[in-house]
Amino acid sequence: MQFRDLKSQYQVLKSDIDQAIQNVLNESSFIMGRQVSALEQDLAIYTGVRYCIACANGTDALSLALMAWGIKAGDAVFVPDFTFFATGEVVSLIGATPVFVDVDAVTFNMDPIKLEAAIKDVLAEGKYRPRAVIPVDLFGLPADYQEISKIAKKYDLYILEDGAQGFGGSVDTRRACSFGHVSTTSFFPAKPLGCYGDGGAVFTDDDELAEKMRSIRIHGKGSDRYDNVRIGLNSRLDTLQAAILQVKLKAFADYELDKVNKVAQIYTTKLNGVVKAPFIPPGYYSSWAQYTIQLKNREQRDKLQAGLKSKGIPSMIYYPKPMHNQTAFAGLEVYGMGCETTDRLSETVLSLPIHPYLREEDQDFIISSVLEIVGTED
Repeated sequence: MQFRDLKSQYQVLKSDIDQAIQNVLNESSFIMGRQVSALEQDLAIYTGVRYCIACANGTDALSLALMAWGIKAGDAVFVPDFTFFATGEVVSLIGATPVFVDVDAVTFNMDPIKLEAAIKDVLAEGKYRPRAVIPVDLFGLPADYQEISKIAKKYDLYILEDGAQGFGGSVDTRRACSFGHVSTTSFFPAKPLGCYGDGGAVFTDDDELAEKMRSIRIHGKGSDRYDNVRIGLNSRLDTLQAAILQVKLKAFADYELDKVNKVAQIYTTKLNGVVKAPFIPPGYYSSWAQYTIQLKNREQRDKLQAGLKSKGIPSMIYYPKPMHNQTAFAGLEVYGMGCETTDRLSETVLSLPIHPYLREEDQDFIISSVLEIVGTED
């Protein structure tokens, strides 16, 4: 059993993917070939933004935005404490300071109340200048942009939406990767829309920002390849990956997103009450990068994971170590209201296999195994 079954997906899409790859081989335009610009147009249309700029990976996508805004040493950027390391790493990489914000206990996304408390603390201390906030669409669910946008406007902050896990999610009729001044996603293979290597993209409606980020992704390119007007990156999406993503985007939009939501609904219907199932607020739609349940405590979580492993069922812990406890961030102050929720989630969450190609009999086996293992407790 696969945690996220890319082999089954490939077998379904094999003829189209193989042909797309062969077309690139025939044309031999491996860097910035026509498929890259075609994919960018498709992605912009799908998300409902004016510009999409493809790049080498989701981490670079975040860096492109921060560099385009000129964020630097002395600036504070607010990031969730419960997320993957890259969201804070990119802030430190450009010399700014990440400020970790606790998350909501129900959605796992950045808590707007705790965000404002952290901003106030940073302002009161006067050591750093608040510049931006990076909400993460964790596990496929968009963050609370309605409230975060009010706070960002109040304190004059940029919003950088980290949609690495959120592509395909939505709030009402608005899709993820359209909520920030700049938004980003990742095409890492295990993401909701993944390629066969690394890849990423940035999205914006801002003409000037789009032009800057196009420049930064190719060594700060100016009017031609040998006119470098700023310090940049080497962060282009390979043509082969773009060709694969064109095929996978069509499947994603046509049926995969719908199927993975049906899988999630079955889990929730059959598991909720025995474990704490994920909650999707009214009007929200998740792309289910992960299906993450909560157990009572670490002992119960670890027992369940071990029991599933003994039955050949893979599971993952996202994330076992909060950002504020990462060795690389040692010495950074925790502002605002602390990170108690993140600390608790890191001890109690467990992600189960989920993907559009999960067979009914496999899901039934997973569910019955969870019920059996958790149900054996006194």
